[in-house]
Amino acid sequence: MPPSDDITEDETGFFLYDLDSLKQHLSLLMQQDVIKLWFAVKANPLSRVIQTLGQQGFNFDVASQGELSQVLAQDIAADRILNTGPAKSKSQMKGFLRQGVRTFVVESLNQLQWLNQAANELSCRPQVLLRVQLQWQEGEKNPLGGNEVTAFGLSCDEWQTIKVADFSALNINGLHIFQWGNMLSNARMFELWSQMVTPLLTLAENLGMNLEVLDLGGGLGVDYLQTEQGLSWPTIINDLAIIKARAGVSELWLELGRYAVAEMGYYVTSVVDRKQNFQQQQLVLAGGINHLLRPAITEQPFPVAMLRESTATPCYFDLHGPLCTSLDKLGTLALADDVGVGDQLVFGLSGAYGFTESMPFFLCHQVAAEYVLQQGKIEQVRAVAPASWYLR
Repeated sequence: MPPSDDITEDETGFFLYDLDSLKQHLSLLMQQDVIKLWFAVKANPLSRVIQTLGQQGFNFDVASQGELSQVLAQDIAADRILNTGPAKSKSQMKGFLRQGVRTFVVESLNQLQWLNQAANELSCRPQVLLRVQLQWQEGEKNPLGGNEVTAFGLSCDEWQTIKVADFSALNINGLHIFQWGNMLSNARMFELWSQMVTPLLTLAENLGMNLEVLDLGGGLGVDYLQTEQGLSWPTIINDLAIIKARAGVSELWLELGRYAVAEMGYYVTSVVDRKQNFQQQQLVLAGGINHLLRPAITEQPFPVAMLRESTATPCYFDLHGPLCTSLDKLGTLALADDVGVGDQLVFGLSGAYGFTESMPFFLCHQVAAEYVLQQGKIEQVRAVAPASWYLR
């Protein structure tokens, strides 16, 4: 997406979110009655993004006090908020209860006991989903652990040491399971969802739970590598209708992150230097993992294009950022061979896990600005900031 006169030219990097396209995308996601949709705020907590999601009927999954405060500040009612996250103390959960949150995903025996105590003390009865971690014979690398043992939830064996009736202050009526991230195959997702049903139903029966809600988390992927693979939303809905019927639950939940907001976002930065090194073409950029960390974590670069038009033959370049570490690499990607110093590059699918998943403080570079495009007009939501705003 080309820059506008409203965007400061000397910024080292900035994000632009197309809220008009986001609104259209969300509207399509909401045109079904199979699942209840939550937005994983970690994907993009910008105020205007939350407002757009809220207006389209999404609920909100928050995993910290900061995320909760940000969502409440956008006039989202507390009864539309779900508290997730592996590090919930009694004081945090009690604080959430005081602020009106009544739905929790509990991830440990301690959390269950603490929430029960807090609910008794505040004379309320929150809804609780127990987070379950399963294992499969086949393993594969995955950002959420996949088949690895992680801090997210407990095994069925561990949960079976409790009885739902022992926690009278809680309405324990659901199970939560989410272990796979950025999945691009409808068939694979349906296979995983299907494998979850039997052990979860068995667990609910052993706990004496009236299983009303099943939360399958997120994990719906976007095609960062531009392989022309992608998920079909109608197929997802059809598959989940089958899962819902098999599980016999009244509500099926999904917590969408990147699938909800990735496509509406762009990150723009400029080329500072070009050179050839050991026969490899390299571009050094004004912004790197200080603004877009995800490629260094997942080895999946954001797709990139040059803003100006060019008819030059494409060539593969290593794209490096400004940080003094070899980790600062945004990928090896094809660009027109005439790309040079001063050219602006735009990275797509940057609406999720961009600004707030970056590492902006290393080397004291500028913190990226954020803009929104709404009703055809570009507006600055956060100005570029020098390191002096946080250095003491």
